[in-house]
Amino acid sequence: MQLPDQQNHGGHELFDAHEAISGLSAGLEQFLLYEQHIQDPELKTMLQQHKTFLTQLYNTIVETLQTGQEPAVKTQVYKMTQPNDVLYGMQPAQPKSPVQSVNELNDECVSGFMMGVLKSSASAFTTTAFETTNPVLRRVFADSIPNLIEMGYEVFLYQNKHQYYQVPQLKPQDMQSYITGFGPVQGTMPH
Repeated sequence: MQLPDQQNHGGHELFDAHEAISGLSAGLEQFLLYEQHIQDPELKTMLQQHKTFLTQLYNTIVETLQTGQEPAVKTQVYKMTQPNDVLYGMQPAQPKSPVQSVNELNDECVSGFMMGVLKSSASAFTTTAFETTNPVLRRVFADSIPNLIEMGYEVFLYQNKHQYYQVPQLKPQDMQSYITGFGPVQGTMPH
């Protein structure tokens, strides 16, 4: 049975899409709360760029869900501004514990909250893309996942630069064991 584009959705797809869109909407609302606690202009700029990009993405998804057709504004590509420099190793730090007052929220907290929003949306979008029957909506969700990952990587790099997210390394011989732990398949694969 052929359905009109705006009704070309399965029930499970609508449940997943609703959850993914609701999560994105909640993340945008959380960004409003976080912004007032940011001290670092670099983090504030990043949050504002993410908020602008995610707001357009939200509008694209909602339009596609409602029409079942190509959106007026197609999925964009997010280009991060951070250099790809990762600091490896661990530096001594004080044990962490949850803040006890809103006044204690700082850039480390906010960048962690931002990462949480992006991870949650990436997971929800992935699940939704697998279950979406409308091909246009499925593509919008699927094409958006790399953008969420790029934004998350940008937040990670910011956290790493400020030692909020340290990257331990294995001993060289242990690292080499993992790196060389797999080999290529020999011969040709049947078609």
